[in-house]
Amino acid sequence: DKRRGRGAHGGNRSGRGHKGERQRGNRPRLGFEGGQVPFYLAIPKYGYNEGHSRRPQYQPLSLNRLQYLIDLGRVDPSQPIDLTQLVNARGVTVQPLKRDYGVNLVEEGADIFAAKVNIEVQMASEAAIAAVEKNGGVITTSFYDPRSLTVLCKPVPFFMTGQPIPKRMFPGEVLVPYYRDASNRGYLADPGQIQKARLELARKYGYVLPDITKDELFQMLSMRKDPRQIFFGLAPGWVVNMAEKKILKPTDERLLSYYNS
Repeated sequence: DKRRGRGAHGGNRSGRGHKGERQRGNRPRLGFEGGQVPFYLAIPKYGYNEGHSRRPQYQPLSLNRLQYLIDLGRVDPSQPIDLTQLVNARGVTVQPLKRDYGVNLVEEGADIFAAKVNIEVQMASEAAIAAVEKNGGVITTSFYDPRSLTVLCKPVPFFMTGQPIPKRMFPGEVLVPYYRDASNRGYLADPGQIQKARLELARKYGYVLPDITKDELFQMLSMRKDPRQIFFGLAPGWVVNMAEKKILKPTDERLLSYYNS
C-alpha cells in the first residue's frame, strides 16, 4: 500500500492542501517571518525590560478582601496579622520561587473596612494605611528575603524538618529607603517619626487619629517584630519540636552572638 500523508486518511491531499511548507511538514522555526526582518529585531528595546526576570512582585490584597476574611472568621483581628495568617486563611497566594516577595495592601474597599487590626505587609498604598489607622489599627511594612518568606508562608513543613528558625536578612540598597521611610510605616523607620507621620496623614485625610495607648487592645496593637525576627513570639535560632510540642533554645555563646547580630 502506498503511504499517505499524516492528515485525515482520505487519500488524495490528505487534508493538507496543495504544495508548500504546510503540506510537506517542513514548518519554519518560531519567529520566522518569511525572510523579512522579524518583529523582535525590528522593534527597538527600551530600559523598562532590563532586569525583568529579577524584578520583585507583590501580590495585591484589598481591604475588601481582608474585611471578608475577618467576617468569615478566617483571620483573627485580636491577634497580630502577618503572612502566616493570610496564607493559612487562603486570602492570598505567595510563591517565593516565582519572584513573589509578599503582599501589597491596596485601598479597594477602604469605605467599608471597619476592623481594628495590627497587620504586617510588604507594601501598602497611602489610602490603605489611612483606612487602617482611621479605625485605630496599626500597619507595618516589612521586608522578607526569599528563604524567610518561604518559612513564614509554610511554617509547619519547616518545623517538621527540625531546623532552627533562620534570621531574616535586611533588604537590598534599592529597598532600604522605602523601609526606612516613616510615611510608608517601614519597619526600619524611627518610631517617633512614624507617630508624626500618623498625625500628618490624619490631617490630610480629615479624620481624628484614635489614641491606641488608651485602647484595651493596646498590648496587641503595639506588638512588632525585631528586624531579624520571622515569627511573632519566636526568635531566630529556636527549634520548634512538633512531635513533643517543645521549643528548644540555643545556649552556646557563638550561636547566640550569630542569631542576635
